[in-house]
Amino acid sequence: MAEAAGAWLDTLDPRQRAVAAGAVPGSDASDAERRRWFYTPTDHGGLTFHEQRPAQQRAAMRLVASGLSMAGYVTVATIVGLENVLDRVEGFVARFDRERGRDPGLYYLRVFGQPGGSEPWGWRFGGHHVSLNNLVVDGAVVATTPCFLGADPATSPLLGGAVDRPLARVEDLARDLVRSLPTELAARAVLLPKAPSDLVTANRTTVAAGDRVIPLAGIWRDERFQDSAEQAKLQALSDAIDEAAGYADADHGALEYTAEPRGVAAAELDAEQRGMLRALLGTYLDRVPSEVSVLSRYDDEDALDAVHVAWAGSTAPGDPHYYRLQGPRLLVEWDNTQRGANHAHSVWRDPGADFGLDVLAMHRAKSHS
Repeated sequence: MAEAAGAWLDTLDPRQRAVAAGAVPGSDASDAERRRWFYTPTDHGGLTFHEQRPAQQRAAMRLVASGLSMAGYVTVATIVGLENVLDRVEGFVARFDRERGRDPGLYYLRVFGQPGGSEPWGWRFGGHHVSLNNLVVDGAVVATTPCFLGADPATSPLLGGAVDRPLARVEDLARDLVRSLPTELAARAVLLPKAPSDLVTANRTTVAAGDRVIPLAGIWRDERFQDSAEQAKLQALSDAIDEAAGYADADHGALEYTAEPRGVAAAELDAEQRGMLRALLGTYLDRVPSEVSVLSRYDDEDALDAVHVAWAGSTAPGDPHYYRLQGPRLLVEWDNTQRGANHAHSVWRDPGADFGLDVLAMHRAKSHS
């Protein structure tokens, strides 16, 4: 990873490097930019593909690949390509105050600190429906979260009647698990009969009890569009998404993030259901290379017992829905509600340790002792 990061930086001219390089990761305010992340088609911060020559783009993708399993890399590459599909779905129109609203060239890469040096360093890659965040301390990858993948369209046609569903198993395994539950467990797992408009914890730097859905217009870089008409369009879209969800205050309260997990604990599942849950966890935790994946943690039955499953919305295929997996050092969220339930979001987080803040705090304390 350090070699790939250094090789990419070495291809950049001074102007490019000024955009591509960020501050050394730390546990204080100087690290605030590294901890900002998005999944909307906004400015994610860093050097875009548009600003790079083909050889530089290749080096950038080599770095991205270093932080992903092969399956994870293929999924990310597919999601980026879906921008072309979405452009057609929307009629090839300009959006978001730029020449091309749905643009596979608007994915951003930034390296924080000096790769391979004695100080912590990391990198962030993101654009519409992708956010990858990696931190290296003392020569080891210590954090890979938040890790976000989405798909719009979530389902699109291929020749011969086949379909392209990059996140198919991420959706289907969870639905199959909840549908397999006996009536009493299903009643506790399904928190609400209707789904929220988006992820409950959204793109917050840290998650905390009481977190609720943030409207779409709030999940962007804080500047407004220069074109007031484009700003109004974004706000109207945001309002329409929230109105379609139809969530009242009580609904938000029933689904808000809580430190104590809601839903059904894996300890109450049978052997087959536990196998389904392990497989579902794999669709998140195996996005990264096996050397840094924490999936093996759940080979321990006690660790799996503590994972809770919660659902909102219908369990019928094609209907809007949301689910959450939560346990010690684990938060997974999924929603497929927008665009007629053909627009999916999924995120894996480590509450309290996203961005490696726990390791950075220990590293700083050690270096100042």
